[in-house]
Amino acid sequence: MMTRRTFAAMTAGVSAALSRLHAAYRLNIGIGTYTYHSLSIDDMISRLVALNIKEIEMSRGEFMLMKPPTDEMCRSARAGFDRAGIRCVSYYTATIKNDQDLDYAVRFAKLLGARNVTGDATGDMLRQIDERFMREGLTFGIHNHFFKEKFPYESPDDVLRGLAGRSKTMGATLDTGQFASCGYDPVEAVHKLAPYLKMVHLKDVKAAGAEDNVLLGQGVARIPDVMRELHRVSYRGLVAIEYEKAGDVDADVKREVEYARRLA
Repeated sequence: MMTRRTFAAMTAGVSAALSRLHAAYRLNIGIGTYTYHSLSIDDMISRLVALNIKEIEMSRGEFMLMKPPTDEMCRSARAGFDRAGIRCVSYYTATIKNDQDLDYAVRFAKLLGARNVTGDATGDMLRQIDERFMREGLTFGIHNHFFKEKFPYESPDDVLRGLAGRSKTMGATLDTGQFASCGYDPVEAVHKLAPYLKMVHLKDVKAAGAEDNVLLGQGVARIPDVMRELHRVSYRGLVAIEYEKAGDVDADVKREVEYARRLA
């Protein structure tokens, strides 16, 4: 029979093991480049270098599919990243609606050097993305989002339904702030989507029902608990900070990076 003392010793052992696991590796903190959407590419790169950011997701509006970038824009950005020692690991497309969007997503991701694409799609387009990306050696993360109108991927279960029957090419790009905006617990989302995580967007919001970004740890997205859960599920991908504010965000982003790295 297990005594109280035996149980306490076992619990302490588990806690110690988790602490050693946390110390064994650090979460990889990067930036979602929409954060610097008001800057030129060169000015953005200088900010990334100053923060010692090594990996990013390209999520600036002028690179999304609504008004597709040119090949030269992608090549020029890639060259700037390469010179600065920054790796674009993921490309954010927004919605992939048709065959042309799918072709663009593959081409632009490869020009940027990304191996993952973040976005969303519905219906048979999910099957087409799965098959095409498998052939191309890319992965795809379904991105959850808050909008005033109904969006197909608002909850973790919405994302899981989108992934049902798909290959391991398909997964989730989990946005902590967007789940919180939709009224869902980001920690529970990490737990549910852990086997499918391709990317994490680290973001905090003031309250559910809107997208009012606040500094990490100052909103309702339970950021410290999210980071602990990412460690618990042994997530090894990019944790990309996104800070969606207008104007000069340098001081705030510096604080966000420092905060995230303390928890990493």
